[in-house]
Amino acid sequence: MVRRLSYHWHLRRIMAAHNIWKTTELIPLLRERGVNLSTAQVYRLVTDRPERLSLPVLAALCDILACSPGDLIEPYVEADRRKWTADEAAVIDLKPDFRPERARILED
Repeated sequence: MVRRLSYHWHLRRIMAAHNIWKTTELIPLLRERGVNLSTAQVYRLVTDRPERLSLPVLAALCDILACSPGDLIEPYVEADRRKWTADEAAVIDLKPDFRPERARILED
């Protein structure tokens, strides 16, 4: 079994906690710290979950928002989504006749 890791990106939530509501408000704050990103890049950084992030950008965000990288990035293990083989399914006691009871509506 392969252990699949993923992460939650909390930049928007932390920005809101610091009363920064527009992505364009980050641009001058990043430039003050030597990070020059376009409006589109900053928008994608805030609204999407980044696949790659440079350490200077991460350090600048942490400085601007007075947080640590662990506050911005929350790793977690994804649920196993693969199909079971017949042998694996046999290990689990599956009851084919187990079904929820049908709801009945009673009129007054």
